Amino acid sequence: MIERLDPQPRSSAVVKHNGVAYLCGQVGEGPTVTDQTIETLRRVEALLVEAGSSREKILRAEIWLADMADFAEMNAVWDSWVPAEHAPARACGEAKLARAELKVEIIITAAYD
Repeated sequence: MIERLDPQPRSSAVVKHNGVAYLCGQVGEGPTVTDQTIETLRRVEALLVEAGSSREKILRAEIWLADMADFAEMNAVWDSWVPAEHAPARACGEAKLARAELKVEIIITAAYD
């Protein structure tokens, strides 16, 4: 069975299937990469909870930065957010994001009970 949380015409916030929750890409507001990453991860965590999951159950993270020069700044926030011994498989790349003011977007796949 496939379950869609907050389905919209273009995408759902989360799609759940066979014990895996697929979160749509999350972005945050703020002037800096630090601010945006904190807000993005806050939104990710809220969706994980809604899906019956948690930070400890993240399987994979895909991170897009508007500028790879911000890699260390984003990682400082990420590293303090990921629970010890629960780091997911992860990829990070540079991409032109949907709006010019966006600096980071994070896409998460997680297990749920």
